[in-house]
Amino acid sequence: MKGTYSSDGAALALSDSGAGLPVVFLHPTPLDHDYWRPLIAELAGVRAIGPDFRGHGQSELGTGLPVGLFARVPDAPVLTITQLASDILALLDHLHLPNAVFAGCSIGGYVLLELWRRIPDRMRGLAFVCSKPQPDTETNLAKRAENIAKARTGEAAQFFDGMARTLAGPTARARRPEIVSEVLARMTLSPEAIVAVQAGLATRPDSVPTVATITAPVLAIAGGEDGAVSAAEMEAFKAAPGGCVYHLLADAGHFAAYEQPQRVASLFAPWLRRFQV
Repeated sequence: MKGTYSSDGAALALSDSGAGLPVVFLHPTPLDHDYWRPLIAELAGVRAIGPDFRGHGQSELGTGLPVGLFARVPDAPVLTITQLASDILALLDHLHLPNAVFAGCSIGGYVLLELWRRIPDRMRGLAFVCSKPQPDTETNLAKRAENIAKARTGEAAQFFDGMARTLAGPTARARRPEIVSEVLARMTLSPEAIVAVQAGLATRPDSVPTVATITAPVLAIAGGEDGAVSAAEMEAFKAAPGGCVYHLLADAGHFAAYEQPQRVASLFAPWLRRFQV
């Protein structure tokens, strides 16, 4: 089922399919909820809920985003992780879900960490795929500013092309070259949305201290060919007091769940079973 819901004046899109354990899947940027489709097809007994973050897929960016939070580009509107988390809270209320298991890739994982700070009682488990709790480094902050400049000078297509070719791992590209065009087709952000998302990523908080408070079960899946999130960074999730099941897929890139859905499903399935009894 496809649908929409409202959050802070923006119309946001969602997909809600299957029956069973509710699992909310939060996609990476600049893709949309379709990122999770191949993985969801491999999972049984799951009600898969996949929203499009605002500015992504079929969701509106909305108006009134704050300005001035990203010092390197002080005039940039900022789509904060806080706003994205508020949108997911609105989704839970819209669906009348008291709690769920959550999965997040990249920015989706950053939103999970913010949600844990706000609604830990509604999160039965947290699965992180190619995501990390650390904030941006100085090198990454400079790259965010560069990406914003590209979006503002009409180079959005080049920005997307570069992401499609670098975030899908080299093994995936060699095995299935069409993966580049597949993910590129899902990168539909407007230049304004690119600016807001990059500024939001740059201003996200350090969530390493948050990991030390996660008492719910954690699943962490790292990609050995991920150029955006290293396996070493993801090992920080092992400190979660609720326990962490950690896996490294040596031949997976940043889009691991899309690149290797069957393999990732084989890791998700036994972890999810603990919530289905």
